[in-house]
Amino acid sequence: MTRDIDDPSYIAGVFDRCSANYRVWSAVASFGLVRRWRRLCVAGLDLPQGLPARGVDLMAGTGEVWPHLLARFPEIAQITAIDISPAMHAEAVARLHGPRARRITHLCANMLETDLPDTSADFAISTFGLKTFDAAQHRIFATQLHRILKPGAPFSLIEATDPLGWRLRPLYRLYLDRVLPLVERMILRGAQDFMMLGAYTKNFGTGDSVTRALRIAGLSVTETRLTGGSALLLTGHRPRD
Repeated sequence: MTRDIDDPSYIAGVFDRCSANYRVWSAVASFGLVRRWRRLCVAGLDLPQGLPARGVDLMAGTGEVWPHLLARFPEIAQITAIDISPAMHAEAVARLHGPRARRITHLCANMLETDLPDTSADFAISTFGLKTFDAAQHRIFATQLHRILKPGAPFSLIEATDPLGWRLRPLYRLYLDRVLPLVERMILRGAQDFMMLGAYTKNFGTGDSVTRALRIAGLSVTETRLTGGSALLLTGHRPRD
């Protein structure tokens, strides 16, 4: 593939074009698995109950994780949603806010370059944004995450992976690389952007580069493999100084 699919401007364009169909299509195309994985991501966030916490949703997309997050932690005071795609922010505002609007702040920015204040977040969560980064960008992401989190603050990150060694991997790859793009072109009138899921998961591999980067940055990390290794849940915290 000749395109630099990890380039921020390319990624922003992909998700701008996907934004209107992202919420429904991702759920349908994954047979509902992304919803279950989001719930598990929230369940993995070791945030004490009852605190008016202020945290960040990194590569927030259209905000599908917010209902789960606020249901489990109703006392959360603020979520800063960071995403590089203006259209994804617009979809989040249009579809998912309701009474939650006052607690969501939007920041249209590249997570790798954001200037959020040091030690400003009581928690961090991210669902399905890490695969768009390469290994060098994972190191920058990990450094940023460590910088933003308060000492002792937890994080929970989840991402779809390429499940090397899984006996069903050939069918999984056939679905992502061949079937899904064909269905997308037929149903979404020739769209060519959701098909990037196959390329991104293949480049992301098993996600080991993220785990390694988080540990090098000084974060405590626990790995959990889900659904035959087709998703990776990373939970942990910034150690107290």
